[in-house]
Amino acid sequence: MKHTLRGAMTALVTPFKEDGSVDYEGFRENVRFQIKEGIQGLIPLGTTGESPTIHPDEREQIIKICVEESDGNVPIIVGTGTNSTEKTIKITAQAKELGADAALIVTPYYNKPTQEGIYRHFKAVADATEFPIIVYNIKGRTGVNIETPTLKRMSQIKYIVGVKEASGDINQMGDVIEELPASFAVLSGDDSMTLPLMALGGHGVISVVSNLVPAKVVQMVNYALLGEFDKARNLHFELLPLFKGMFVETNPIPIKEAMNMAGMAGGSFRLPMCEMKPENREKVRNLLKESGIIK
Repeated sequence: MKHTLRGAMTALVTPFKEDGSVDYEGFRENVRFQIKEGIQGLIPLGTTGESPTIHPDEREQIIKICVEESDGNVPIIVGTGTNSTEKTIKITAQAKELGADAALIVTPYYNKPTQEGIYRHFKAVADATEFPIIVYNIKGRTGVNIETPTLKRMSQIKYIVGVKEASGDINQMGDVIEELPASFAVLSGDDSMTLPLMALGGHGVISVVSNLVPAKVVQMVNYALLGEFDKARNLHFELLPLFKGMFVETNPIPIKEAMNMAGMAGGSFRLPMCEMKPENREKVRNLLKESGIIK
């Protein structure tokens, strides 16, 4: 890869118009805002981007916008994971062809493969596409954890270059950092776990909250990368209410609603995602006021 996988990266939302179509101009504005605020990587079409509901022609356009707007300045890491190895290869090859820098591939969900099946899935995609892959480990959504010995085997496959760790298990994260090569990027998949992970030697975060406040998340991560943990800790506690508040309902519902409140292109939802409960929306609104994001 021409870019190093270090720092704060944003798992971008996909804004939809009220009629359900993709708001491409709103998406473009969001990408420009991220780059202007100093973000160090962009991840379209992940969980936060509601990828299961995105059509193939929309996927192509979204990737093209990211690649065009980044102009090579930040890595574009496209969410391409599915629970079909064949389909994942096809989508990953498309991202490569459209000029992305890497793929973020989630563990196959619902079909719950064995550890051997997980290994073979990722190896098949890497071998077929010859494209940098970040493994996405999130047992809460997939039903299966990638165990550290499996990840260690996978790290020896050419083109598998890192992991987005969202297991929620700090002990496992520590084992991954200790046992895998130093060149293998270990990125937090939970905003609230970023600082603990980086204190153990992790390399950054793929963040949801940075959709809203990218500069502050970048600053916190940069302090941690420099070993200035007092400053990083102060920012962590400043941001912690947002880290918690953006998960009062299933991601990406709260972050999209918060972006809309802040005058950004959060947009609408596609079923099965839907708007927040009124009481939770009020909590988010109050949180944004307390954080000084809205008046």
